[in-house]
Amino acid sequence: MFNAKTEKIKYLAEKYPQRISELEKVFDKKTNVYIDFANAIRWQEKLHWHFDLRRLKQFLDSFENINSVKFYSGTLIGDEKSETFIREVEKIGYNIHTKPVKIMKLSIDVSSIPENSLALLENFIRKSLLKQFDLGTIEHLNKKLKELNAKGIKFVEDRKCNFDVEIGRDMLLDYNKNGVENFVLWSGDSDFADPISQLLKDNKKVAVFATSKRISAELGDLRNKGLFIFDIQKIRNFICWKKEIQ
Repeated sequence: MFNAKTEKIKYLAEKYPQRISELEKVFDKKTNVYIDFANAIRWQEKLHWHFDLRRLKQFLDSFENINSVKFYSGTLIGDEKSETFIREVEKIGYNIHTKPVKIMKLSIDVSSIPENSLALLENFIRKSLLKQFDLGTIEHLNKKLKELNAKGIKFVEDRKCNFDVEIGRDMLLDYNKNGVENFVLWSGDSDFADPISQLLKDNKKVAVFATSKRISAELGDLRNKGLFIFDIQKIRNFICWKKEIQ
């Protein structure tokens, strides 16, 4: 059942009743939502609008069968903006899951490698793509790294904080121990194919909320096994910044 948490949501629900009806079918039993925010936040550039996390939570809470909304995002320790963001999201009412962002220093020092070497480039470019480059391109890229070295830049920082393992584990735990029937994942990452496959095999309803062209081939292939893919563009006006409502 749908019970709008705000007057704005009520107004939009009356304007777009088909959206509510569609989601009521997705949330027809006890449902948990899993938001892989590091993945989802990158969609905003393609969407040309932004997630309002307070409005999103209010919208999801309007569906009475939503049991928990779990929010996964890394914390950059010592960074006030990052730490404040996590606290604010928790205050909104999300079930927060966080861990420190790993900061790795990757060498780009080419002083000890041949000009045609792939040794450093393999740290930044997939091998399958590197194989398509000719010798001239490899030498050109290493030359560019050498130019950075000449400016005193011999390392770059890479930040990493994936929650694929944690989300997959939590989905299966919620199934086995918490009586959850429906699982809604906000991510298009291929790493979730295995836990989703297991849930579908056990006759659980699984939906992936994402945007077009942000769904991995592995998840797309699970449609024929019952995976439902919902384009979040359909609910833009319910969850975007207020000034971006169309």
